[in-house]
Amino acid sequence: MAALDELAGVYAEASADPSFRRELDDLLRTYVGRPTPLSEAPRLSERLGCRVLLKREDLNHTGAHKINNTVGQALLARRMGKRRIIAETGAGQHGVVATATACARFGLECVVYMGEEDMARQRLNVFRMQLLGATVVPVGAGTRTLKDATNEALR
Repeated sequence: MAALDELAGVYAEASADPSFRRELDDLLRTYVGRPTPLSEAPRLSERLGCRVLLKREDLNHTGAHKINNTVGQALLARRMGKRRIIAETGAGQHGVVATATACARFGLECVVYMGEEDMARQRLNVFRMQLLGATVVPVGAGTRTLKDATNEALR
């Protein structure tokens, strides 16, 4: 598939480009909130008889680890001259909220395909994506859930 070949080539170039890596590292530090701290869990450590540390990815911007990936995707899209990112979701939770956040940060259009059934269950996440500027496209085909949203996004 030509689009995937193009992506692989641009990714290889970007990975070898120190300025791309510096920009990504800077964004991860100043925008995302990395590195996230380790927090000791003393009661759990005592109960298990070993030291337990929790990696606090919940402290990242958007509240999960997924923003780490979406910031890199948005940088790569910008490098490719793309103006839009298309995604799909079932819950809309942090994955696509993180995608919408990265798109908003870089001025990219964000189009999210989501099954109507999932949209009804996840109204708050739909609102969050829209608040960030994403266009959420309802998918009414089939089961009206993630499987059909994925198929529609790939068309």
